[in-house]
Amino acid sequence: MNTPTAITTQVVIVGGGPVGLGLAIELGQRGVRCILIERHSSPQQIPKGQNLTQRTLEHFYFWGAEPELRAARTIPRDYGIGGMTSYGTLLSGYKYDWLQRELVRPYYFTDNERLPQYATEAVLRHRLSQLQSVETFFGWSAAGIEQDADGVWVTITERNSGHRRTLRADYVVGCDGSRSLVRDAAGITQTLSDHDRLMVLLVFRSTGLHRLLERFPNKSFYNVLHPDLKGYWQFFGRVDLGTTWFFHAPVPLGTTRDNFDFRRYLYSAVGEEFDVEFEHTGFWDLRVAISDQYRIGRVFIAGDAAHGHPPYGGYGINTGLEDAANLGWKLAAALQGWAGANLLDTYGEERRPVFVSTARDFIEKAIQSDKDFLANFDPAIDRNAFEAEWQARSSGARSEVSSFEPNYEGSSIVAGPPGASCSAIGSHEFAARAGHHLAPRQLGSGRNVFEELGAGFTLLDFGAPDVAVAEIQRAAEASGVPLKLIRDASAESREFYQATLVLVRPDQFIAWTSDGEVTDAASIVRSMIGGHP
Repeated sequence: MNTPTAITTQVVIVGGGPVGLGLAIELGQRGVRCILIERHSSPQQIPKGQNLTQRTLEHFYFWGAEPELRAARTIPRDYGIGGMTSYGTLLSGYKYDWLQRELVRPYYFTDNERLPQYATEAVLRHRLSQLQSVETFFGWSAAGIEQDADGVWVTITERNSGHRRTLRADYVVGCDGSRSLVRDAAGITQTLSDHDRLMVLLVFRSTGLHRLLERFPNKSFYNVLHPDLKGYWQFFGRVDLGTTWFFHAPVPLGTTRDNFDFRRYLYSAVGEEFDVEFEHTGFWDLRVAISDQYRIGRVFIAGDAAHGHPPYGGYGINTGLEDAANLGWKLAAALQGWAGANLLDTYGEERRPVFVSTARDFIEKAIQSDKDFLANFDPAIDRNAFEAEWQARSSGARSEVSSFEPNYEGSSIVAGPPGASCSAIGSHEFAARAGHHLAPRQLGSGRNVFEELGAGFTLLDFGAPDVAVAEIQRAAEASGVPLKLIRDASAESREFYQATLVLVRPDQFIAWTSDGEVTDAASIVRSMIGGHP
């Protein structure tokens, strides 16, 4: 496919949901020329993807969009955004706090947030409009993709007119969802784990439900465990404070909008009747889908195109945005000439096992754990045993947030411990550990280390010999690797991070640490960028 009228760019991003928008911003801020293709002219008003973690808000900070995102919040700041799990019905009296993200707040630079995905997309679109290096085609869809040794051809079609354009890029990234055209065109296969459950998504208005739930202040999402559903959740979420809600839950196979009493289903999940005005009814199949690779040649996939799972625990949008942060700096390094030969392959090497672990160790484990609990404990049969186990689950609910710490210990471009693997399971610590997220810290300058980090690599020097620091700087310069040096010789910082030298990647993960000794700076730098540039 060769046409003189093709529009040329460096990266084409297909799909302008949060992941595609985030990736475009990440690349655009790094000076990479991009074209973003999105079939919808405006964000779709379906309230999904609500929970944004502290780590995700760090991305918004670096993308220059955090204040605007906070301002777009649909629930007042003086009202909490916590979660609650209950047994049987929302109003049964058996409840405990769920997904207490505040437990890990000290390990991140920013607070978490909660707002509908369409509000998040609006903020990202506005930020993207400020970047001259990114061109957007809203209302256009990708119709065909072909790659060769030198680049990728993308054919796009305008939805309303049928007009066609041809794009030519060095790389293409598919952020185009679970039915990804990019994934299929590249020949990337998937491994599916089907739970054989049809789920309904209801969006409805109700002031009565708000009044019923005023007894649980500062809660914004609610998970009901019902014995009949064998571990699959009934899930309520606030879209705003007092009026609009969404509800996910299993329904019988073959359910349609017309053959099921959704109003009665809501009543049974809550435990009382209340006013309901439906705004949307949709269906989705409960399954876990994992692409078998995240790259073929010059084609990459990210977000739901790479991995899909039930919207349990708010992992989806947060995982996708971490894909964007990981891939963005690596694509920029490749296009700017300082990436090693293997750097782009580390995107899948790092991100795929993290999702596999997220699905296995958190989402599917939670479903099985709830199923086992509901099968073995019933307050109508043995109330004392049920309440003892319920109390134990209440205490254990804290561990899910604490143990979810995606890390790249096993990555080939971090100096992690021997035999380690990339995983979603970890521990939150302040100590600097290769492959783990950098913890925030107030420096001697009075500014937080996150406010000082460079756009490329950052070397944190907490009192290392000048010769050691100079060796790392020279090695980075020789390889063309952008490196910012931050000096803070205080003993407190050294003790906090339990290291004298800390090399931080562009995505705020730690690549390497040292007690001050540097034996082969050139090898250290080369290994952090995937070999020789």
